[in-house]
Amino acid sequence: MLVTKEEITQYIPQRPPIVMVHRLLRADDAELRTGFDVEPDNVFVENGVLMPPGLVENIAQSAAVRVGYLAKQRNEPVPIGYIGGVSNLEVLELPAAGTSIETLIAIEREVMGATIAKGSVFQDGRLLAECEMKIFVPQK
Repeated sequence: MLVTKEEITQYIPQRPPIVMVHRLLRADDAELRTGFDVEPDNVFVENGVLMPPGLVENIAQSAAVRVGYLAKQRNEPVPIGYIGGVSNLEVLELPAAGTSIETLIAIEREVMGATIAKGSVFQDGRLLAECEMKIFVPQK
Protein backbone atom coordinates (compact mmCIF):
# COMPACT_ATOMS: atom_id res chain seq x y z
CA MET A 1 0.00 0.00 0.00
CA LEU A 2 1.40 3.37 -1.06
CA VAL A 3 -0.95 5.67 0.87
CA THR A 4 -3.16 4.89 3.88
CA LYS A 5 -6.57 6.20 4.89
CA GLU A 6 -4.93 8.55 7.38
CA GLU A 7 -2.74 10.10 4.64
CA ILE A 8 -5.13 10.16 1.67
CA THR A 9 -6.27 13.79 2.09
CA GLN A 10 -2.69 14.91 1.39
CA TYR A 11 -3.28 13.80 -2.22
CA ILE A 12 -6.82 15.02 -2.96
CA PRO A 13 -8.64 18.31 -2.42
CA GLN A 14 -11.77 16.67 -0.94
CA ARG A 15 -12.38 16.57 2.80
CA PRO A 16 -14.75 14.55 4.97
CA PRO A 17 -17.55 13.75 4.58
CA ILE A 18 -16.91 13.59 0.81
CA VAL A 19 -13.68 11.54 0.83
CA MET A 20 -14.39 8.55 -1.42
CA VAL A 21 -10.93 6.92 -1.49
CA HIS A 22 -9.23 5.33 1.51
CA ARG A 23 -6.08 3.69 0.13
CA LEU A 24 -3.69 4.04 -2.78
CA LEU A 25 -2.69 0.50 -3.60
CA ARG A 26 -0.64 0.95 -6.78
CA ALA A 27 0.36 3.85 -9.03
CA ASP A 28 2.42 4.54 -12.12
CA ASP A 29 2.12 6.80 -15.16
CA ALA A 30 -0.42 4.56 -16.90
CA GLU A 31 -2.51 2.99 -14.12
CA LEU A 32 -3.61 3.42 -10.55
CA ARG A 33 -5.54 1.23 -8.13
CA THR A 34 -7.32 2.51 -5.01
CA GLY A 35 -9.34 0.97 -2.21
CA PHE A 36 -12.46 2.30 -0.51
CA ASP A 37 -14.51 1.03 2.42
CA VAL A 38 -18.23 1.71 1.93
CA GLU A 39 -19.24 2.96 5.36
CA PRO A 40 -22.93 2.88 6.34
CA ASP A 41 -22.96 6.63 7.15
CA ASN A 42 -21.45 7.67 3.81
CA VAL A 43 -23.37 10.55 2.20
CA PHE A 44 -23.86 8.46 -0.97
CA VAL A 45 -25.27 5.39 0.80
CA GLU A 46 -29.03 4.92 0.56
CA ASN A 47 -30.98 1.84 1.61
CA GLY A 48 -27.73 0.08 2.52
CA VAL A 49 -25.95 0.47 -0.84
CA LEU A 50 -23.55 2.98 -2.40
CA MET A 51 -25.55 4.82 -5.05
CA PRO A 52 -24.24 5.50 -8.61
CA PRO A 53 -23.17 9.11 -7.85
CA GLY A 54 -20.91 7.66 -5.13
CA LEU A 55 -19.33 5.28 -7.63
CA VAL A 56 -18.69 8.15 -10.05
CA GLU A 57 -17.20 10.27 -7.26
CA ASN A 58 -15.00 7.35 -6.24
CA ILE A 59 -13.69 7.08 -9.80
CA ALA A 60 -13.08 10.86 -9.97
CA GLN A 61 -11.25 10.93 -6.65
CA SER A 62 -9.18 7.91 -7.63
CA ALA A 63 -8.05 9.86 -10.70
CA ALA A 64 -7.33 12.83 -8.42
CA VAL A 65 -5.18 10.64 -6.16
CA ARG A 66 -3.05 9.79 -9.19
CA VAL A 67 -2.46 13.46 -9.98
CA GLY A 68 -1.69 14.24 -6.34
CA TYR A 69 0.60 11.26 -5.90
CA LEU A 70 2.62 12.06 -9.03
CA ALA A 71 2.87 15.74 -7.99
CA LYS A 72 4.18 14.78 -4.54
CA GLN A 73 6.71 12.44 -6.16
CA ARG A 74 8.06 15.52 -8.00
CA ASN A 75 7.95 17.64 -4.79
CA GLU A 76 5.26 19.87 -6.32
CA PRO A 77 2.03 21.09 -4.73
CA VAL A 78 -1.02 18.92 -5.33
CA PRO A 79 -3.05 20.60 -8.12
CA ILE A 80 -6.82 20.80 -8.25
CA GLY A 81 -8.36 19.28 -11.36
CA TYR A 82 -11.83 19.43 -12.85
CA ILE A 83 -14.07 16.81 -14.41
CA GLY A 84 -14.82 17.91 -17.97
CA GLY A 85 -17.14 15.04 -18.74
CA VAL A 86 -18.28 11.53 -17.89
CA SER A 87 -19.24 9.20 -20.70
CA ASN A 88 -20.19 5.56 -21.22
CA LEU A 89 -21.20 5.13 -17.59
CA GLU A 90 -22.35 1.59 -16.89
CA VAL A 91 -23.41 0.51 -13.41
CA LEU A 92 -23.83 -3.25 -13.13
CA GLU A 93 -24.12 -3.64 -9.37
CA LEU A 94 -24.15 -1.43 -6.27
CA PRO A 95 -21.82 -2.32 -3.39
CA ALA A 96 -23.37 -2.82 0.03
CA ALA A 97 -22.45 -0.70 3.01
CA GLY A 98 -19.86 -2.46 5.14
CA THR A 99 -17.96 -3.82 2.13
CA SER A 100 -14.86 -2.67 0.25
CA ILE A 101 -14.30 -1.84 -3.40
CA GLU A 102 -11.21 -1.34 -5.56
CA THR A 103 -11.01 1.13 -8.41
CA LEU A 104 -8.71 0.92 -11.39
CA ILE A 105 -7.89 4.07 -13.34
CA ALA A 106 -6.30 3.44 -16.74
CA ILE A 107 -4.95 6.48 -18.54
CA GLU A 108 -5.94 6.40 -22.19
CA ARG A 109 -4.58 9.80 -23.33
CA GLU A 110 -2.99 12.95 -21.89
CA VAL A 111 -2.74 16.15 -23.91
CA MET A 112 -2.09 19.72 -22.70
CA GLY A 113 -3.52 19.29 -19.22
CA ALA A 114 -6.42 17.09 -20.34
CA THR A 115 -6.53 13.44 -19.35
CA ILE A 116 -8.89 10.80 -20.71
CA ALA A 117 -9.13 7.97 -18.21
CA LYS A 118 -11.18 4.81 -17.94
CA GLY A 119 -12.36 4.06 -14.42
CA SER A 120 -13.50 0.60 -13.38
CA VAL A 121 -14.85 -0.33 -9.95
CA PHE A 122 -14.52 -3.90 -8.70
CA GLN A 123 -15.60 -5.92 -5.70
CA ASP A 124 -14.18 -9.38 -5.13
CA GLY A 125 -13.12 -9.48 -8.79
CA ARG A 126 -16.58 -8.54 -10.14
CA LEU A 127 -16.95 -5.43 -12.26
CA LEU A 128 -19.49 -3.13 -10.57
CA ALA A 129 -19.23 0.00 -12.70
CA GLU A 130 -17.12 1.71 -15.32
CA CYS A 131 -16.96 4.96 -17.24
CA GLU A 132 -14.68 7.25 -19.17
CA MET A 133 -13.74 10.62 -17.67
CA LYS A 134 -12.22 13.73 -19.15
CA ILE A 135 -10.19 15.46 -16.46
CA PHE A 136 -8.52 18.84 -16.73
CA VAL A 137 -5.61 19.94 -14.56
CA PRO A 138 -4.52 23.56 -15.05
CA GLN A 139 -0.97 23.86 -16.35
CA LYS A 140 1.57 26.02 -14.54
